[in-house]
Amino acid sequence: MGKTVIELGLVQLGLALGLIVGAIALVRWQRLGLEWTLVMATARTVFQLLAVGYVLAVVFAWRTPWSVLAVLLVMLLVATMVARNRIGKQLKRVFPLVGGVLFTSTAITLIYTLGVVVRPAVWYDPQYVIPLTGIVLGNAMSAASIAGDRLVSSLKRYQVEIETHLNLGATPAQAIAEYRREAIKAGLIPTLNSMMVVGVVKLPGIITGQLLANENPQNAALYQMLIMLMLAFSDLLASVLITTGLQRRFFNAAAQLTWN
Repeated sequence: MGKTVIELGLVQLGLALGLIVGAIALVRWQRLGLEWTLVMATARTVFQLLAVGYVLAVVFAWRTPWSVLAVLLVMLLVATMVARNRIGKQLKRVFPLVGGVLFTSTAITLIYTLGVVVRPAVWYDPQYVIPLTGIVLGNAMSAASIAGDRLVSSLKRYQVEIETHLNLGATPAQAIAEYRREAIKAGLIPTLNSMMVVGVVKLPGIITGQLLANENPQNAALYQMLIMLMLAFSDLLASVLITTGLQRRFFNAAAQLTWN
């Protein structure tokens, strides 16, 4: 497009921290008591993104399937832990369920997208695999967390009603069908809201990033369309899978609601 990209360095990063200084001043002015929380969040953001930048530089230089898979595995483990904690640390045997849900929903989405739509020269091309995985996995994590948390809360809140339906002859699936549907809808709402306003109210990260990288705006918009379609499928699949798994987790062989 005829223009060079303005590169940012540590000096520019230091100047950008002036915004955090302003935020801390606002926090103190409003007496919110969040000064150290904001400082720690900023420190973690800077450290994590600097570390990611160095790691990705190595991965992009090596361009081997094993280095790419190692990055994807770390991403999956972190996403699984975050989603598990949101759904409930006290629940047993949920970690494998959450990990399986995130892996399945992300893998199916990426296999179709990379194999049918994008079709890079090699499947492990980090230029496509890593950013697409990060976007899909992060959103699937949020969808599974919301849907799972909503279903667990409903099972606790409406335990008497559910057990009444079971005593009247309903199957576990029938007894919680309404609560499961509401949980799936809750997991998908953020994505649907984003799809409604994308490009109108806000410019998503993929468009912003490509524009800052001096890419063609039309190509950036097409990639964002692809991303939104991927998220609609992966988030819905993650919500369906996590609620299905939790349904089986909370009912024993005798069709009794159990928390053990």
